[in-house]
Parts: sequence; C-alpha cells; structure tokens
Amino acid sequence: MINIAIFASHNGSSLDAIYSAIKNKKLNCNIALVISNNTNAVALQKAALYNIELALVNSKNSTNPDEKIHELLKQYHCTHIFLSGYMKKLSPLLTQEFTVINSHPSLLPKFGGSGMYGHYVHEAVIDAGEGLSGVTVHEVNEEYDSGKIILQKSLILTKNETALSLESKIKELEKSTIIEALVKVLKLS
Repeated sequence: MINIAIFASHNGSSLDAIYSAIKNKKLNCNIALVISNNTNAVALQKAALYNIELALVNSKNSTNPDEKIHELLKQYHCTHIFLSGYMKKLSPLLTQEFTVINSHPSLLPKFGGSGMYGHYVHEAVIDAGEGLSGVTVHEVNEEYDSGKIILQKSLILTKNETALSLESKIKELEKSTIIEALVKVLKLS
C-alpha cells in the first residue's frame, strides 16, 4: 500500500475528497500523515477526526523545518505528498526524493506562479476576460506551478461570472480531478 502525506496550511479541502475516495475504494493508498505549518489549520482538526497522524512543523517549533518534514515522511514511509493549499515553497530535499503533487485552480501555465493562489487566481481570470478556466493537477518542482502536468479539467465561464462564483465551481471540479489524477499517478508508482 502506498503511503501519502497531505500538506495543508489552512482548510485542506482536498483532504476530505481524498479520505472519502480511499474509504469508498476509489483510491488505493493510505493517508499516513497530515502536515501543516499553521497551528490553527482546520486540516489538523480534520486529521484528528479521521484518526490520521498529524504534525505541526514550522520555524517556531523546528530549527530546520525541511529536515524535520523529511524525517517525518521517512518515519511514516511516505512516498508521495499531496499539497492541499500548502503555502510554503518546498525545498529540493523534498521535491527530489518524493513524488509531490499539487492542484492549481487554473489551466496552467496561465495564472500560475508566485502569489497566484485561491481568489487571486479567480480574480485574474475574470479580469483577463477569459472564457475558460479549470483545474490543473501537476507534479511539483522547485519553481511555482511549473512541474509536469498530470491532468487538466476545464469549465466555461458564464456571462456574469464573478471571482466568487468561479471559485465555487472550481472547488467542485477540483474534487473529482484530484482523485482522477491521483489514481493515474499511483498506478504508475
């Protein structure tokens, strides 16, 4: 069984979808660990509720957070990491040894890069007058949103689309896209 770790800085909304897919036997892996850099992350509460091991790792409680995370991943025999709104850039120590996967709320390479996350992406899509947006699940490397694309799903924007309405639609599309992409990645592992 493949062990994955989920990294989240806030809600970790993908954690729910992944946990549900595993329970419903749509995804063949185990969430061995949830890591957050934020003491108040809802993702940590969810991990506790789901009886998943959890860890808070940041510069306040660790002199070298990257090394501590690496240690934990090894301890829990994780081979894959899924980023669920993790707001820290990963070091090469992690990206070169583990398969790291992220979901981005646009059709990369459009609207990616530093500072492009959450509502900022949706605002940029609306401001640019785009007719199409979507979700990209991609591998993570040392540069923001530039890793190999695993899967993209798109949707058409409505005439009166707002950043808020688009965000809601993207979050819904993201759930199934993430599971489909993880199935694809885990089959190759």
